[in-house]
Formats: sequence, C-alpha cells, structure tokens
Amino acid sequence: MSTVTVTLKKQPELYFEADLITPDQFAGKSAEEIGAVEISEGKIKYPLSTVATIGGAPGVTAAETMIVLNGDWSRVKRIGQQMTAGEIVINSNTDMYTGGWMKGGKITVNGDVDSFTGIAMAGGELMVNGKAENHVGCAYRGDWRGMTGGVLRVTGSAGNDIGTFMRGGTIIIEGDVFIHVLTHGEGGTIIIKGNVEGRVGGQAVKGAVYVFGTIKYMMPGYKYVDNVEAEIDGEKAVFAHYIGDLGERHPTSKNQIVFANLYLKK
Repeated sequence: MSTVTVTLKKQPELYFEADLITPDQFAGKSAEEIGAVEISEGKIKYPLSTVATIGGAPGVTAAETMIVLNGDWSRVKRIGQQMTAGEIVINSNTDMYTGGWMKGGKITVNGDVDSFTGIAMAGGELMVNGKAENHVGCAYRGDWRGMTGGVLRVTGSAGNDIGTFMRGGTIIIEGDVFIHVLTHGEGGTIIIKGNVEGRVGGQAVKGAVYVFGTIKYMMPGYKYVDNVEAEIDGEKAVFAHYIGDLGERHPTSKNQIVFANLYLKK
C-alpha cells in the first residue's frame, strides 16, 4: 500500500470541510493533482497545497492508497466521507462527520471525534482511539436511514443518540454512554462496555444491545425473558435478556414476532 502524508499547516477561522480527502479521490493522482484537491471553509475553497504540506504518493487504486493526516485536524469536518476502500490514519482529534456515509476501507483516529462520526455508515471499519461526542453511527437529521454496515469502535466514552435508526453493522463503545442507544432501531448490534444513563432501545423494533456495565434507568417497554451466556467482542459473560420495545409495532418471521433484544451483563 502506498502512502500519502498530509500535514495541516494552516488553521481555519471557522472550520474546514475535507470530504475530498479520501483514498478514492487521491488514488492515481500526481502530487500536483493531490495538491489541487479542494478543501472548503464555508463558501471559500482552497487547494489543499495552500493549507497543508503533502508528501509521498498514492497507489493506483483506492484500495492501494493510505492517507496519513498529521498536525491539528480538530477543526476539520467530513474526513473520509463516502470512502469505499483504502485507509486513512488521523493523528489528531477531528470535528464532525468523520467517516460519514463510509462504504469501505478503514479509518483510524488517534484522538477524539466530535458528533456524527460514522453517520449512515454502510461498510468498512472506523476506529476511534479516544472519546466521541453525540450521534455516533446514527441517521442524518430528518432521515430514517442510519448505519447499515461496517464496524465502528470507540475506545473511550460517547455522548447521546448512539445508533439512532440503525439498520445494520456493529457499534462498540468501550467506555460509558449517556442516553438514547438504538432509538428507532431496525437492526444491527451495539455493544457498550461501560455504563449507560438510560433510554436504551426506545421505539426499537429490531437489533441488539449488549451492556456490560449498568443501565441507571431501564425503559419500561422491555420485558425480562431469560439469562443467556454469550461471547461478545471476545469476552464470555452471562446476560439478562430482555425484549422490546413492547409498545411498538413488530414484524413477524416464520410466524414468530421479532423484537429488539437487550442484554445486560449479570
């Protein structure tokens, strides 16, 4: 895999939007062509070479291209948006929409991320070696199509609205979460290694949530069914199994009603 290194040397007065910083956009380009890729600050567009130094060379295809982002990217949004292959390593905090609508490849953030990380993610792997704010792996505002595929892992804590309208894929939060997990869920799996304040699985009709810590306030629409033993993310444990949200519509499969499943470690 060939590597392009981009080191940000100018900070924006507002925020940069870097949706064109992807292996798909860089693959097969010369250094001059990569430098001409635009980064936006509001309505103003800058050639990337005017705000960053660029080294190395990409691969012929996106799958053969790695992008390493150095410097301070904490005021930059939409890195890796809609990427389909290849790899991005960000050695910094990032702003909103990191990995949004991602379809493939891998993003590693060696820092914290702001809200809407992995929004509507459809594939690939997104790894955050830090904490996340709100709306991880959720749907866009006003939309009902959330995350459908891929794996999104946060090694620290996260805020609220995790996996809203989620339909597939896996979200793993290794720290604590505030409120609203798998709200309006239609599928997928969310694993919380820490504690949750509450509102887990509200209005969910499918999908699964595993909580290794505690849930301070359990949703009233969930009913205890049994205890199950399972190996989740490499850890074996016994979980109390609940189904719900009982106040919502639920489809049937093979004449059996399908519920969302909540598993709370005993």
